[in-house]
Amino acid sequence: MSVSGAGPAEARRYTKKDFESDQDVRWCPGCGDYAILSAVQKTMPDLGIPKENIVFISGIGCSSRFPYYMNTYGFHTIHGRAPAVATGLRLARPDLKIFVVTGDGDGLSIGGNHMLHVLRRNVSLTILLFNNRIYGLTKGQYSPTSELGKVTKSTPLGSADRPVNPLAFALGCGATFVGRTVDRDVKHMEEMLKRAAHHNGTAFLEILQNCNVYNDLAWNALYEKESKLQYELRLEQGKPLLFGALDDRKAVIMDGVIPKVVSAASVPASALWVHDEKNVNAAKLLADLWAPEFPIPVGVLAAVEAPVYEEILLDQEKRAVSERGAGDIAKLLTSGDTWKIE
Repeated sequence: MSVSGAGPAEARRYTKKDFESDQDVRWCPGCGDYAILSAVQKTMPDLGIPKENIVFISGIGCSSRFPYYMNTYGFHTIHGRAPAVATGLRLARPDLKIFVVTGDGDGLSIGGNHMLHVLRRNVSLTILLFNNRIYGLTKGQYSPTSELGKVTKSTPLGSADRPVNPLAFALGCGATFVGRTVDRDVKHMEEMLKRAAHHNGTAFLEILQNCNVYNDLAWNALYEKESKLQYELRLEQGKPLLFGALDDRKAVIMDGVIPKVVSAASVPASALWVHDEKNVNAAKLLADLWAPEFPIPVGVLAAVEAPVYEEILLDQEKRAVSERGAGDIAKLLTSGDTWKIE
């Protein structure tokens, strides 16, 4: 199979149009979700999976309209529960390729518990978390990723909550693939979608997404040309952590156990921090870097192998049948003490 979860059937060659549904796309004009939808539709043909073997599952929120706009199978579930529903489908149909589409509110607030467990279990799902730092569908309340002091309709004097860092959360839960991309960098977004889709286990991809109505330019440090050059740290396997203008390159190095930004010309090559996706401890340090003190990491922070949840359970089921024979659910339900209600 070409991608974890894909069936053995040979897929015909699709185009982006094959994945566009007949539903009117109903997001606000200018919403970053349009770019993400287009990138996903464009990426699908390259995965080599029959269209009937692909499923998109979502919760509640602007991002969760996604299944309607994909010409695949899909399920618009309830608030925060998409990871649980997707886990059930993965166990019942391990031949399917399953994407979970969620937002910072849906996935990290009411759905935080479900997100935690799907990540630690390492179920083969590709999770796309759209992060716009706001509740958009319910018209502009602060979300779990909103910055401290954020003034919104629900926090008129400023939020008293410290924000959740999605990447640090995912790594802390034991996620085996953690990455970040940006809605306005379509080429990079497509690369990250493919990387995440090919991962065997839970892939967690944060997509920094703009809500131009309720939280416009929340990610302006990575949008505006000059600030992007100043702050974007593009992660590439086996390459040093360098960023900034070519004539003024800066480097992120380790000063003992603390990350530090220095002029790249001021340190020897041996002192440079070389990115290694297999080093989860380093990924945890990278996840906490943010402007203006540090650059903003974009790319794959971690990609490691670990036991896959459904593979373990399905193997247990096979061994149980082999050793004890097939079970009889009707017999099980009527065994032991029973009561008849007149």
